[in-house]
Amino acid sequence: MTLSNAELYRLKSDARRGLLENDLILHRFFERFGTQLNAEDGKVLTLLLALEDNDLMDLLIGRKDSVAALEQEAQKTSFKSVLQKLRQK
Repeated sequence: MTLSNAELYRLKSDARRGLLENDLILHRFFERFGTQLNAEDGKVLTLLLALEDNDLMDLLIGRKDSVAALEQEAQKTSFKSVLQKLRQK
């Protein structure tokens, strides 16, 4: 089941970041995959968007595959899937 318009809007609002690079990557992600996101994807995105900008950037550009705050989550297939989509150029 895909996310509702309200849930998607909330995620997009939370995706507005202080670093322009994060904004650009997240905007591209929502343009490509926004209509396909399910509830599990939404949970992963909520966790990612709660990170500090620099930690998020490290994950988005592949500098790191995990951060301390998300060690357990980073092992889940849903997390890896969303992160892979975010990293697509």
